[in-house]
Amino acid sequence: MDYSRYTNLKVELHEHGIAEVILGEPGKLPAADAAGHGELADIWRDLDRDPAVSVIVVRGQDKGFSAGGTLDLVAAMVDEFEHRARVWKEARDIVYNMINCSKVIVSAINGPAVGGGLAVALLADISIAAKNARLIDGHTRLGVAAGDHAAIIWPLLCGMAKAKLHLLLSNEISGEEAERIGLVSMAVEADQLRDTAFDVAKKLAAGPQTALRWTKHSLNNWLRQAGPIFDNSVALEMLGFTGPEVREGLAAVRERRTPNFPAGSPI
Repeated sequence: MDYSRYTNLKVELHEHGIAEVILGEPGKLPAADAAGHGELADIWRDLDRDPAVSVIVVRGQDKGFSAGGTLDLVAAMVDEFEHRARVWKEARDIVYNMINCSKVIVSAINGPAVGGGLAVALLADISIAAKNARLIDGHTRLGVAAGDHAAIIWPLLCGMAKAKLHLLLSNEISGEEAERIGLVSMAVEADQLRDTAFDVAKKLAAGPQTALRWTKHSLNNWLRQAGPIFDNSVALEMLGFTGPEVREGLAAVRERRTPNFPAGSPI
């Protein structure tokens, strides 16, 4: 499989059939522009088709796992229907392509994990976070509904009460707290993160691949069952990109200030 067309992420093949997917560029906090968002959707299909790959480890750079979408990407979604429609499809593809990828996916979450990157981190079959990682679903802080992945998996992982608390308030959650509430599989010291992820991947790669993949497929039927809930959340997120709240949220991010959202709501 030729992965050279990917420019916003890198795929490295290791022994035991382990593929390491590295988001972003060295020395930078990964952020998805228009091209990068599309690559996050496509990569899981290619890895699924690659006979050389048994297990996948996905991680960010030294500065963190993901900063979410770039401001240019968000602004384009606010201004143009074509961009909203494209990102809507890609957001659904990221989630469903990860769910349907037959290979087991392990995420190694360090630093900030926001937006589409957080979706990748939490949709992994086994999620391992540094204790000092910072997980943030910032949709409502930006002024749009929590779409991406939140509605399909957060209530299953940490329960409805915690899901509502953190998604409605856009709370920052440490890796240690994320493990405590069940949002991630485990939390380790930051200097042990990559080694721990690869130790898990090696154990998986040495296991019975058909049995592992059928187990993943069966468990993910819980997520497929919640597909209509997820589809609704992403559609409402995209609808929010046409409204006044996201314009204020985007301006606040650009100006590094607290947003002053319009009072009230038409609904």
